[in-house]
Amino acid sequence: MTSLAITPDHPDLAAPLSTASSVDVDAVVDIVIPVYNEEVDLGPSVTRLAAFLGAEFPYRWCITIADNASTDRTWAEAQRLAAELPRVRAVHLAEKGRGRALKAVWAGSAAPVLAYMDVDLSTDLRALLPLVAPLISGHSDIAIGSRLARSARVVRGPKRELISRSYNLILRGTLAAGFTDAQCGFKAIRADVAADLLPLVEDNNWFFDTELLVIAQRAGMRIHEVPVDWVDDPNSTVDIVATAKEDLRGVARLLKGFANGRIPVARLRTELGRDSEVPSTVPGVPRGMLGQLIRFGGVGVLSTIAYFVLYLALREVTGAQAANLLALVVTAVANTAANRRLTFGLRGSDGALKHHAGGLIAFGVGLALTSGSLWLLHTYGTPSRAVEVAVLVLANAASTLVRFLALRQLMAHRR
Repeated sequence: MTSLAITPDHPDLAAPLSTASSVDVDAVVDIVIPVYNEEVDLGPSVTRLAAFLGAEFPYRWCITIADNASTDRTWAEAQRLAAELPRVRAVHLAEKGRGRALKAVWAGSAAPVLAYMDVDLSTDLRALLPLVAPLISGHSDIAIGSRLARSARVVRGPKRELISRSYNLILRGTLAAGFTDAQCGFKAIRADVAADLLPLVEDNNWFFDTELLVIAQRAGMRIHEVPVDWVDDPNSTVDIVATAKEDLRGVARLLKGFANGRIPVARLRTELGRDSEVPSTVPGVPRGMLGQLIRFGGVGVLSTIAYFVLYLALREVTGAQAANLLALVVTAVANTAANRRLTFGLRGSDGALKHHAGGLIAFGVGLALTSGSLWLLHTYGTPSRAVEVAVLVLANAASTLVRFLALRQLMAHRR
């Protein structure tokens, strides 16, 4: 066993590694298995993967076990496998984090194509060749397995299915993600592309995948998707709640980074010659009505939450009608500004006055619907607060539809 230090420009990639190796240095594909406390599953999974690759895979390959600071006997098991199996090496990192492990191992690999998969091998291994072939040929930059593609076959519980689809909807609504499954543990990337992207990826944990893909998309990279057969591991130790919170913080950080230019995707597009492959308007903004509806819906959800927070905060001080008016005015102005940029991809002040005027007209319709609903409720009875809020939800839904159609007519055709 030897000690190896990787020292590229990005500090997150300069992680000290301990390695045990019998690896083929001429491998075309390096398949990384990131693990943390997997002493039971590691041996059977790596043995099965190596057997499959030896019998079915047409390209030269190697397997890298990336131990993320395990506290059990995972590292000892990884060393044993590296000593006994050809084309297998083991790497030990002193700190946890799946993203950290992938950054360090990918940055130090000599293979032209870099892949990774989860240790439970939930994905049917026959999808590996379709995953890496477009990268080897140079057709695509990144390849991902998708459990949400139409022809994918997935066996997992309704809770995880709902979480996965909800997360995908959030990414589409906030970051205009064009890929279908950010978190499937089955991905590959060309080494030259990884060298350009990894220094821009900040996350070292589970959000690493999403951040890498979103930046790649904004930089004009081609992302190839492979529908996979997936059987969920019921014994997974992933903390879903903590991961979801981390992912939402990551989405907010990316939005801020793209808005203030801290993530230099425009420079990267220019350096890579990808300017002709991305829209001339705000990067990532969907062009069709469906994409606009998704983005508009995301802005609308945030606006509605803000509206009800303001309404309930002002209700006891100003009364129902005044609280409704103030809450609608504030959120209407913010909603129009957000939709100009995020939904319809418009920048600058050109036409802004006209757009806000149209937004205020739609606001007037919303005010009439919500105020009229409140007037009817209080004229013919004394409704409970729950009934009052429920009626306002319906009235706001109707006004939201009117607002979308009005703003789309004003903004969508300017480009």
